Amino acid sequence: MALSGVEIFKLLPKTNCKKCGHPTCLAFAMKLAQRQASLDACPDVSEEAKRILGEASAPPVRPITFGTGPKSVKMGEETVLFRHEKKFVNPCAFAVEIKDTTADSEIDGIVAAVAASEIDRVGQKLRIDAIFVSNASNDPGRFEAAVKAVAAKAPEVPLILSTSNAAAADAGLKIVADKKPVLFGADESNAEAMANVAKTYKAILGVSARGLDALAALTEKIKSLGVEDMVIDSGARSAKEIIENNTLIRRAAIKKNFKALGYPVITLAQREEGMLETLIATLGVAKYAAIVVLSKVEKWKNLALFTCRQNIYTDPQVPMQVEQKIYKVGEPTPESPLMITTNFSLTYFIVSGEVENSKVPCRLAVMDSEGLSVLTAWAAGKFTASKISQFILESGIENEVKNKELIIPGYVAILSGAIEDKLPGWKVTVGPREANGIPAFLKSRA
Repeated sequence: MALSGVEIFKLLPKTNCKKCGHPTCLAFAMKLAQRQASLDACPDVSEEAKRILGEASAPPVRPITFGTGPKSVKMGEETVLFRHEKKFVNPCAFAVEIKDTTADSEIDGIVAAVAASEIDRVGQKLRIDAIFVSNASNDPGRFEAAVKAVAAKAPEVPLILSTSNAAAADAGLKIVADKKPVLFGADESNAEAMANVAKTYKAILGVSARGLDALAALTEKIKSLGVEDMVIDSGARSAKEIIENNTLIRRAAIKKNFKALGYPVITLAQREEGMLETLIATLGVAKYAAIVVLSKVEKWKNLALFTCRQNIYTDPQVPMQVEQKIYKVGEPTPESPLMITTNFSLTYFIVSGEVENSKVPCRLAVMDSEGLSVLTAWAAGKFTASKISQFILESGIENEVKNKELIIPGYVAILSGAIEDKLPGWKVTVGPREANGIPAFLKSRA
């Protein structure tokens, strides 16, 4: 049972040293009780207290990482049911299925599509995160060959090996055990055998059962067999079941601290029809899946799912921002235009994209406005004449441009005179109000 804030406080040093980032030990204890802080933040806590408090401070959804290296995938650690309460922590992973009955040439194509799936959207690298190798043949030798082929062609991509055959699981895992894969396929009929294979190769075990009661009983059984790291599948396949089961699993873990269901969820979204698969996958993204498995890689589908995932897993309390600096678009010369905007990610990428479309080399001054858009930043006093002029002067850009002209967004045309007063020798020009007017504006000046 979870400890209360007062019970946790009794086990802390009570020095109020603030090393944890909180003003008092009691405040830190309250955050631990709410699972909004980590015990690791206290450098002076005793080993006995760590033992007692470890369970109380642990996230209700077990943290697990599969894969290795820079493309490894973190799952779990979630502490809230709704993102506005705090935020969702680890974005779900998208995995694409490769069956062991697939021809080598097709495997090459799928692996190439996974490698080419990465896009840059508002400063984040988004991609298909994993490959789900399934033992469609139920032949251990064929499964081993498929796992070997995929691992060789995509050495950095995290793997999920899907089989209910313990012999096939052993054959596949012995090849990729060092890649920290997920072994998916444990159920009531093979729990002991699959748990033994997972323990042998230190793999994460994917556990399936039909219904939540059966799933909870199975995770408890597998845990008693010595396997701690699991991903769980309630057997939900229809849209209705995915919404119901994933929500109940998350609610049980977050609200009731029910450890038997406190594991990352895997949602199998594979469908023959691409649009239906995308809709089912979207439900998985929105409703708590840690891994969503797809049947194929398609660019239109990727963009829709990446955008959905990115929107849900951004922190609603912290606007997305880019670094304050002078960005070069194209190969600007000393005569090239200098424009300014705020550091809200969406604003920056839209504006820079339109500048690129103009084919006119340009410098884009991006000013820190705490991630607010132009009008919002101006209204909040974050994008003012004083702050703009200070940024331009401190940036040293006047040493790089021949024409001291600053183009400001049309929405803040009212600032032009005040900026000129604070930037002696500079000319301030009012640019378009909307970003889509930038190409014509820049071309007309070229």
